[in-house]
Amino acid sequence: MKKQKKIFIFVGHPDNQSLSVSLAEAYARGAELAGHEVKMMKVSDMKFDPILHHGYKTIQELELDLIKFQEHVKWCEHFVSVFPIWWSDIPALMKGLIDRVWMPGFAYNFRTGLIPGWYRRLKGRSARVIVTSDSHPAILWVLFGGNINNWVRGVLRFSGFAPIRKTWFSGMQKLSPERVQKLFIKVERLGRNGK
Repeated sequence: MKKQKKIFIFVGHPDNQSLSVSLAEAYARGAELAGHEVKMMKVSDMKFDPILHHGYKTIQELELDLIKFQEHVKWCEHFVSVFPIWWSDIPALMKGLIDRVWMPGFAYNFRTGLIPGWYRRLKGRSARVIVTSDSHPAILWVLFGGNINNWVRGVLRFSGFAPIRKTWFSGMQKLSPERVQKLFIKVERLGRNGK
């Protein structure tokens, strides 16, 4: 029998009626059926200021939803993020959330002294990144470089998540009902396996 995990699912799509939300719910359904403990947050339901008004010179007080997000990340053993790629990047509201919550003391600390580097404060957690886009990821990579590198390497890996697995669904504009059903089945299976 597989070990049950604490899984936190985050939806970075600002529309509550999106395919990203449906995929996240399919993952949660599979995970819960397999006995995993699941918590979910959607950026569309969260109330916070996404603008880092003064950079990191002055740390803005975190709103309650941002505190809850940090608590869920610290609680989980496996972190699942589901979002679309728009203009070769994550949605703006999701980026604003990361600017606000991925702070020193929570996700990392820089070393002081002679040896440069940082401490990865979120080590010991795995991650799954589920992405949707209209264009095929290979085309996006050739034209614009790695579209989710900022999220996968610059945020998750930087703060200690490993392994980080990726699932990318493309051709969103031409999805048939049959293909949508196949996506849900695949994601639900990932949830059951806690991967």
